[in-house]
Amino acid sequence: MKRLKKELGLFDIYSMATGATLSSGFFLLPGLAAAGAGPGLPLAYLLAGLFIVPGLVSMAELATAMPRAGGVYYFLDRSMGPLMGTIGGFGTWVTLTLKSAFALIGVGAYLRLFLPELNIAPISVAFAVVFGIVNVFGAKKSTAFQGVMVIGLLALLAWFTGLGLMHVDLANLEGMFSGTSAASLVPTAGLVVVSYVGITQIASVAEEVHNPERNIPLAMFLAFATAILVYSVGTGVMVGVLSADTLAQNGGDLAPVATVANVLVGRWGMIFMTAAAVLAFSSVANAGILSASRYPLAMSRDNVLPHFLSRIQSFGTPVYAIYATVATIITLVLVFDATKIAKLAGAFQLMMFSLSCLAVIVMRESRIESYDPGYRSPFYPWLQILGILLPFWLIVQMGVLPSLFTAGLIMFGAVWYSYYARDRVQREGAIYHVFERLGRQRDVGLDRELRQIMKEKGLREADPFEQVVTKAEIIDTPGGTGLRRVIREASVHLAAACDSSAKELGEAFLEGTVVGMTPVAHGVALPHLRLSILDSAHMVLVRCAGGIDMDVDIEGDDRETEPVQALFFLVSPLENPSQHLRILAQIAGRVDHDDFMDAWLAASNQQELKEAVLRDDRLLTLTLEPGNAGASLIGLSLKEVHMPEGTLIALVRRGPEVIVPRGHTVLNQGDRLTIIGEPASLRTLDERLTDDLST
Repeated sequence: MKRLKKELGLFDIYSMATGATLSSGFFLLPGLAAAGAGPGLPLAYLLAGLFIVPGLVSMAELATAMPRAGGVYYFLDRSMGPLMGTIGGFGTWVTLTLKSAFALIGVGAYLRLFLPELNIAPISVAFAVVFGIVNVFGAKKSTAFQGVMVIGLLALLAWFTGLGLMHVDLANLEGMFSGTSAASLVPTAGLVVVSYVGITQIASVAEEVHNPERNIPLAMFLAFATAILVYSVGTGVMVGVLSADTLAQNGGDLAPVATVANVLVGRWGMIFMTAAAVLAFSSVANAGILSASRYPLAMSRDNVLPHFLSRIQSFGTPVYAIYATVATIITLVLVFDATKIAKLAGAFQLMMFSLSCLAVIVMRESRIESYDPGYRSPFYPWLQILGILLPFWLIVQMGVLPSLFTAGLIMFGAVWYSYYARDRVQREGAIYHVFERLGRQRDVGLDRELRQIMKEKGLREADPFEQVVTKAEIIDTPGGTGLRRVIREASVHLAAACDSSAKELGEAFLEGTVVGMTPVAHGVALPHLRLSILDSAHMVLVRCAGGIDMDVDIEGDDRETEPVQALFFLVSPLENPSQHLRILAQIAGRVDHDDFMDAWLAASNQQELKEAVLRDDRLLTLTLEPGNAGASLIGLSLKEVHMPEGTLIALVRRGPEVIVPRGHTVLNQGDRLTIIGEPASLRTLDERLTDDLST
């Protein structure tokens, strides 16, 4: 299956989340909300931000554990099964397209302040086509465009709030705390809580994010902080300049920002803030097309929708999913009153927040070891329980129509699954692993899929992969050696490090191999154990040119037929299963490379064997000869060598001998050094040694 390119960095997804958030919540709703909260309007926005926190942190956890296109669809499908995934996928796609259509209509509505005769529909359709074309050219192009719009928007909002703070009438803010009751504040917070839901659109493009374990939660929290700051300070300026009563006149000012700007600096103020509104609504539409199009893609991959929607074209984008999304938005603009429908869609989005909290509980309680989020939600499970219950209370506060709209989306998703997808989908969710704990069945396919995701995400900075490999014992055995003998020899090497019996280790390795628990692929086997007596991981590397004699009967008929010429025996602490699986996944990812086996078999010594396993970007090799980079190290002891932080001379080959160096080890001419560390630190060291050579 072809994956989307990982080309989005922190700023890309921050601008996507921020642009998807700062639109109607700032440019439309404050006037309507002032009618309910009065001078306590900023407090209502702050309270609404607190309402969103459980769903926000739950989405961040799920996205770092399962960075796949489709966001909520993927999370619900893999946690609670394809029925819930189908409901969540269809419903979220519909709500995102509605929000995008509403945003495009908002562009025209603000332009009408100066061009009253303007026909909104053609303008909205033109914007939809332009944003669709930008998205077809790639997520990076779309988010770069998004970044420009968001920078312009934030600059105009900074001008607005900065100027407004200098003209605030403190008398208008009297009663913000004393005159605002919970009876008015809480329902108003329920009205404006949808202003924050755009933050989690990042989850829809998680598959395309560099370093998702760092960038996704960081971007979400930065966008959340930006939204809190803009909403609280901006609405405070509106109330302070105009007063809550003026904002609330005639049911609520529908262009409150332009009204305040007009009071501050006249017509030019209205022009500037109309430009800000156009940027805000445009960024919502652009981000909406980008995130919404990933739902048909993900559902098509799983056979919930026709296969053509998952096709990825030369630009690395799901063009048919983008076309379908843009066509739907244009239809909504031309045929329906998207403004009214979009207001109903907020209830479904709140329900998805609730189910995302439930998904975290299901995934954690499934005890699937390969569920390995880089970010874990705090205060589990109490924050999730609150996040499950609170959205339903807010939906009740929103009235009957939003609830009916949500029920309609649920019914549509359930009917589609029953009549189209059920027979095409052979998969269950993590909830079956919870059932297994109750004596029922489990879904082994999910564990396999999550392990593949772990391989793609790679190691974390704290994982001691390089240290484990460089300290590993080596066994070089001739072809035809029996597997039982190899297991005995490896167990003897590991027994001393593990403070365990070689016989017990050997029996455990053999049992895991017999029952099919040892991964075997591309001529490599990975026997592995976790032991309670360990506090660190240990490894033995075995090379058998020509292949091991598999002198054991292995359960299953689908075993690897290629001769096994490399075995990696890994033992790790029992209490850290995720790190154990990440190390296994890293080895599996390395042996998948076409050049691995050639490098492994061609290695002339133990140092080269280990270098064949290590990551290229975290490895630097030097031969200490006059005229070479590193010549300045000849004659120095390790304790005299000033290494950049995060680097380590792990191995020294001196003639036929491979040394694990200590502080007193003196580096001699002809030594070959294996240096491991962070890529940036290794580049710094290489540049420094090269500069030493030139001087």
